[in-house]
Amino acid sequence: MSQASISGFTFIRNGVELGFPFEASIRSLLPLVDEFVVVVGQSNDDTLARVKAIDSSKVRIIETIWNERMADRGFVYAQQKMIAQYACTGDWAFYLEGDELVHEAELANIRASVDQHHANPAVEALVFDYFHFYGTPEFVANSPAWYRRECRLIRNTIRSYAPDGQYWLITSDHKKPRNPQAALANAHIYHYGWVRSNEAMQKKLDQVSKFWSHGAPVVRYSQFDAQVLQPFNGTHPVLVKPWLESSAEKSFTIDPAYKLTKREKRHRLLMKLEKAFGLDFSRKHFKLVA
Repeated sequence: MSQASISGFTFIRNGVELGFPFEASIRSLLPLVDEFVVVVGQSNDDTLARVKAIDSSKVRIIETIWNERMADRGFVYAQQKMIAQYACTGDWAFYLEGDELVHEAELANIRASVDQHHANPAVEALVFDYFHFYGTPEFVANSPAWYRRECRLIRNTIRSYAPDGQYWLITSDHKKPRNPQAALANAHIYHYGWVRSNEAMQKKLDQVSKFWSHGAPVVRYSQFDAQVLQPFNGTHPVLVKPWLESSAEKSFTIDPAYKLTKREKRHRLLMKLEKAFGLDFSRKHFKLVA
């Protein structure tokens, strides 16, 4: 029996201007996939040229123009995500955002998980553990506010769609959409969005906010709950290291005078309950079945 095929896909716009490590992101997945579909929105920088410069016959580019009037809860991101997914031809489709990477040491684990579950139709998606780096690449954020696991690899033979850029819903037999049934991928997603320069993050949120019909918050990495941060003791993917050197924040200090928001106070309480009772209150867009 032949191996299940895997398509990688993503979308990106103004990736250089907004500080995305999108080139490293795409390259990190290329050894695993049979093709990689990249939807590139019309940009103000050389994002398209940089994607074209990735030297791989697996990369297939679709150019788009975003609907600037679509300001309903980030649905434009869902539109771009699904343009890319609908162009995928593999048995499975692997979605990787422009600030996410997979580690070269875990590619074999992902392949093994696909092979293990491909023959079981009850498993519709694979779930990855997350490293959300914050402030600098030396720290990760870990609290109920940060999703600890998420689906990033889904069967490309079932009816799925994205209500926004982050997650999928499954539709079948005209029933109410539901979360995918999933198994663990036994691998991590390395999420670097919150270690890009503070200036680049502010530009990103300024652009994102108009698609959510609200004003952009002012970003200061120092304004954060220190109890959420944990030291990162692992290794970073090799491909992201040049970006970390050139574009990531090198240091930051939590403001000792920072006052927690009501939301952060609630999350502190939930963290205490998690620790005491072995619970996990972070949001989940899947149901583990294997």
